[in-house]
Amino acid sequence: MLSASRRVLVTGAGGFIGRHVLSQLRDDGWEVHAVYSRSHACALGNENTVHHAVNLLLPGAAESLCKAVRPQCLLHLAWCAKPGGYWISSENLSWVRATVELLEAFQRYGGEQALLVGSCAEYDWSGEGVCREYKTPIKPATPYGRCKNATRELAELFGELHNMPVAWARIFHAYGPHETSGRLVPAVIGALLKGEPALCSHGEQLRDLLHVADVAAALVQLVRVDAQGIFNIGSGQSTRLREVIEYLARQTNAEHLLKFGVVPVAANDPSLLVADNQRLLATGWQPQFDLHRGLDDTLAWWRGCV
Repeated sequence: MLSASRRVLVTGAGGFIGRHVLSQLRDDGWEVHAVYSRSHACALGNENTVHHAVNLLLPGAAESLCKAVRPQCLLHLAWCAKPGGYWISSENLSWVRATVELLEAFQRYGGEQALLVGSCAEYDWSGEGVCREYKTPIKPATPYGRCKNATRELAELFGELHNMPVAWARIFHAYGPHETSGRLVPAVIGALLKGEPALCSHGEQLRDLLHVADVAAALVQLVRVDAQGIFNIGSGQSTRLREVIEYLARQTNAEHLLKFGVVPVAANDPSLLVADNQRLLATGWQPQFDLHRGLDDTLAWWRGCV
């Protein structure tokens, strides 16, 4: 097991999940080096964290960063995440290249363990809906999913060639404070708090929802125990989206604003998508938020923003 006093490099540190990861690593006693894509983002975080403004898509950026920091551990969260566009963006290809360059530089300057973040979008969504790391077929339907999966294959090969533990975390459906406003939970909350109609699909889809703090805790645990291989990051439970939306409406006394069946559902949208999280649970991780407590926490945060 890796010592918590080791130096960890966190990319995508200013993102939805990244900022939660930083706080938990600091609480755990790590020497944290946080990488942001823009200099103004370096104001985020805490004085106990070393901040780096680096565009990892630029040639040589990863080399200079790793040479200066010489981290023993890498938690790579950075990727293109523009709402609505990242699924098909050609920038996904750029991140495949940038990730390989980062791994090369990380290993060259003393890196010992790497954790990279993937997605449930790598799985074949036309199957039974319960995704198991080493059983469910891999058949990504989008450029985003295909590039994530290609990166996983390259990262696993890199780890084998250099005898370096590499873990791959497939995140399912995270929600919570700081989530992009266009996504389901914040979109519904935003509309209801403003007294506007919340336009929704039929809401019958079953999804695996996990509070972002629990997602971050899972990632920190994988680094802590020197994990290797693929891990689903999810609650392991399916929740009907309509139930989530109706709960938020009850908590805001705005059930009259719900408009179900207005937003069309894509033809390839699966009716069930849930993680088998037994491998993650075996590391000692346990979620701290049940669904209602997590939604209450999220709603309280958004009340302070609207």
